[in-house]
Amino acid sequence: LERLPERLAFTVVHGPTGSGKSRLLGALADAGAQVLDLEALAAHRGSVLGGLPGQPQPSQKMFESLVLKELLFLKREKPVLVEAESKKIGELQVPEALMQRMRASPCVALDTPLEARVDLLLEEYRHFLEDRGALEAQLACLVALHGKERIGEWKALARRGDWRAFVGKLLTEHY
Repeated sequence: LERLPERLAFTVVHGPTGSGKSRLLGALADAGAQVLDLEALAAHRGSVLGGLPGQPQPSQKMFESLVLKELLFLKREKPVLVEAESKKIGELQVPEALMQRMRASPCVALDTPLEARVDLLLEEYRHFLEDRGALEAQLACLVALHGKERIGEWKALARRGDWRAFVGKLLTEHY
Protein backbone atom coordinates (compact mmCIF):
# COMPACT_ATOMS: atom_id res chain seq x y z
CA LEU A 1 0.00 0.00 0.00
CA GLU A 2 2.96 2.31 0.41
CA ARG A 3 4.61 1.59 -2.96
CA LEU A 4 1.94 0.47 -5.42
CA PRO A 5 0.06 3.79 -5.79
CA GLU A 6 3.22 5.51 -7.04
CA ARG A 7 3.53 2.99 -9.86
CA LEU A 8 0.07 3.71 -11.27
CA ALA A 9 -1.22 6.60 -13.38
CA PHE A 10 -4.41 7.89 -11.78
CA THR A 11 -7.00 10.26 -13.17
CA VAL A 12 -9.19 11.66 -10.41
CA VAL A 13 -12.85 12.43 -11.11
CA HIS A 14 -14.08 15.44 -9.12
CA GLY A 15 -17.52 16.94 -8.80
CA PRO A 16 -20.05 17.99 -6.20
CA THR A 17 -22.26 15.48 -4.41
CA GLY A 18 -24.83 14.05 -6.80
CA SER A 19 -22.91 14.94 -9.95
CA GLY A 20 -22.78 11.30 -11.07
CA LYS A 21 -19.14 10.50 -10.38
CA SER A 22 -19.87 6.94 -9.25
CA ARG A 23 -22.20 6.30 -12.18
CA LEU A 24 -19.63 7.61 -14.65
CA LEU A 25 -16.92 5.40 -13.17
CA GLY A 26 -19.26 2.40 -13.24
CA ALA A 27 -20.07 2.99 -16.90
CA LEU A 28 -16.39 3.41 -17.74
CA ALA A 29 -15.54 0.19 -15.89
CA ASP A 30 -18.28 -1.62 -17.82
CA ALA A 31 -16.68 -0.29 -21.02
CA GLY A 32 -13.30 -1.76 -20.04
CA ALA A 33 -11.58 1.15 -18.28
CA GLN A 34 -9.52 0.55 -15.15
CA VAL A 35 -11.42 1.91 -12.18
CA LEU A 36 -10.56 1.88 -8.50
CA ASP A 37 -13.92 2.19 -6.69
CA LEU A 38 -12.96 3.13 -3.15
CA GLU A 39 -16.56 3.77 -2.11
CA ALA A 40 -17.58 0.24 -3.12
CA LEU A 41 -14.64 -1.20 -1.19
CA ALA A 42 -15.53 0.94 1.84
CA ALA A 43 -19.28 0.12 1.58
CA HIS A 44 -20.00 3.84 1.91
CA ARG A 45 -20.80 6.69 -0.46
CA GLY A 46 -18.52 9.10 1.35
CA SER A 47 -21.07 11.69 2.50
CA VAL A 48 -22.80 12.12 5.84
CA LEU A 49 -25.74 10.22 4.34
CA GLY A 50 -23.45 7.74 2.60
CA GLY A 51 -23.90 4.61 4.67
CA LEU A 52 -25.35 1.75 2.64
CA PRO A 53 -28.52 0.24 4.14
CA GLY A 54 -27.95 -3.21 5.63
CA GLN A 55 -24.28 -3.18 4.65
CA PRO A 56 -21.79 -2.38 7.41
CA GLN A 57 -18.39 -1.00 6.56
CA PRO A 58 -15.49 -3.44 6.71
CA SER A 59 -12.80 -3.05 9.33
CA GLN A 60 -9.90 -0.74 8.51
CA LYS A 61 -7.61 -3.73 8.00
CA MET A 62 -10.10 -5.44 5.67
CA PHE A 63 -10.58 -2.19 3.70
CA GLU A 64 -6.82 -1.87 3.24
CA SER A 65 -6.62 -5.52 2.16
CA LEU A 66 -9.37 -4.94 -0.41
CA VAL A 67 -7.61 -1.82 -1.72
CA LEU A 68 -4.31 -3.70 -1.96
CA LYS A 69 -5.96 -6.56 -3.85
CA GLU A 70 -7.42 -4.10 -6.38
CA LEU A 71 -4.12 -2.25 -6.79
CA LEU A 72 -2.28 -5.51 -7.46
CA PHE A 73 -4.52 -6.30 -10.45
CA LEU A 74 -4.31 -2.87 -12.10
CA LYS A 75 -2.11 -2.54 -15.16
CA ARG A 76 0.65 0.06 -14.97
CA GLU A 77 0.37 0.96 -18.64
CA LYS A 78 -3.32 1.95 -18.45
CA PRO A 79 -4.73 4.93 -16.57
CA VAL A 80 -6.71 4.22 -13.41
CA LEU A 81 -9.84 6.27 -12.86
CA VAL A 82 -10.74 7.01 -9.25
CA GLU A 83 -13.28 9.26 -7.58
CA ALA A 84 -11.96 12.16 -5.53
CA GLU A 85 -12.29 11.30 -1.85
CA SER A 86 -11.45 12.93 1.42
CA LYS A 87 -9.10 11.13 3.79
CA LYS A 88 -12.05 9.27 5.27
CA ILE A 89 -14.84 7.33 3.62
CA GLY A 90 -17.35 6.90 6.40
CA GLU A 91 -15.27 5.63 9.29
CA LEU A 92 -12.40 4.31 7.17
CA GLN A 93 -9.11 6.03 6.35
CA VAL A 94 -7.88 5.96 2.76
CA PRO A 95 -4.24 4.77 2.81
CA GLU A 96 -1.92 7.78 2.95
CA ALA A 97 0.27 6.83 -0.03
CA LEU A 98 -2.84 6.45 -2.18
CA MET A 99 -4.20 9.82 -1.00
CA GLN A 100 -0.90 11.52 -1.84
CA ARG A 101 -0.81 9.92 -5.29
CA MET A 102 -4.41 10.93 -5.99
CA ARG A 103 -3.71 14.52 -4.94
CA ALA A 104 -0.76 14.66 -7.35
CA SER A 105 -2.74 13.19 -10.27
CA PRO A 106 -4.56 14.94 -13.10
CA CYS A 107 -8.24 15.64 -12.51
CA VAL A 108 -11.45 15.70 -14.49
CA ALA A 109 -14.30 17.79 -13.07
CA LEU A 110 -17.95 16.95 -13.63
CA ASP A 111 -20.25 19.94 -13.97
CA THR A 112 -23.76 18.60 -13.48
CA PRO A 113 -26.79 20.93 -13.26
CA LEU A 114 -28.53 21.10 -9.88
CA GLU A 115 -31.77 19.52 -11.17
CA ALA A 116 -29.87 16.50 -12.50
CA ARG A 117 -28.00 16.20 -9.18
CA VAL A 118 -31.32 16.21 -7.31
CA ASP A 119 -32.62 13.46 -9.62
CA LEU A 120 -29.51 11.33 -9.10
CA LEU A 121 -29.61 11.68 -5.32
CA LEU A 122 -33.31 10.87 -5.16
CA GLU A 123 -32.52 7.60 -6.95
CA GLU A 124 -29.37 6.72 -5.01
CA TYR A 125 -30.67 7.60 -1.55
CA ARG A 126 -34.19 6.23 -2.02
CA HIS A 127 -33.84 4.18 1.18
CA PHE A 128 -34.07 7.42 3.20
CA LEU A 129 -37.45 8.19 1.64
CA GLU A 130 -38.69 4.92 3.10
CA ASP A 131 -36.92 5.19 6.48
CA ARG A 132 -37.38 8.73 7.73
CA GLY A 133 -36.11 7.78 11.19
CA ALA A 134 -32.72 6.87 9.73
CA LEU A 135 -32.70 10.12 7.75
CA GLU A 136 -33.51 12.22 10.82
CA ALA A 137 -30.77 10.45 12.80
CA GLN A 138 -28.22 11.26 10.09
CA LEU A 139 -29.39 14.87 9.87
CA ALA A 140 -28.98 15.21 13.63
CA CYS A 141 -25.25 14.66 13.08
CA LEU A 142 -25.17 17.96 11.16
CA VAL A 143 -26.64 20.19 13.92
CA ALA A 144 -23.20 21.30 15.16
CA LEU A 145 -22.26 22.34 11.62
CA HIS A 146 -25.53 23.97 10.50
CA GLY A 147 -27.50 24.72 13.66
CA LYS A 148 -30.83 23.46 14.92
CA GLU A 149 -32.89 25.92 12.88
CA ARG A 150 -31.52 24.89 9.48
CA ILE A 151 -31.63 21.18 10.31
CA GLY A 152 -35.20 21.70 11.54
CA GLU A 153 -36.10 23.22 8.14
CA TRP A 154 -34.60 20.24 6.33
CA LYS A 155 -36.41 17.78 8.60
CA ALA A 156 -39.70 19.62 8.03
CA LEU A 157 -39.30 19.28 4.25
CA ALA A 158 -38.62 15.56 4.68
CA ARG A 159 -41.61 15.08 6.99
CA ARG A 160 -43.85 16.73 4.39
CA GLY A 161 -42.42 14.45 1.71
CA ASP A 162 -41.17 17.43 -0.30
CA TRP A 163 -38.16 15.45 -1.41
CA ARG A 164 -37.04 17.61 -4.33
CA ALA A 165 -36.98 20.71 -2.11
CA PHE A 166 -35.25 18.75 0.67
CA VAL A 167 -32.49 17.43 -1.59
CA GLY A 168 -32.09 20.81 -3.32
CA LYS A 169 -31.65 22.54 0.06
CA LEU A 170 -29.21 19.89 1.21
CA LEU A 171 -27.14 20.30 -1.95
CA THR A 172 -27.08 24.09 -1.90
CA GLU A 173 -26.69 24.55 1.86
CA HIS A 174 -24.48 21.61 2.89
CA TYR A 175 -22.59 20.14 -0.08
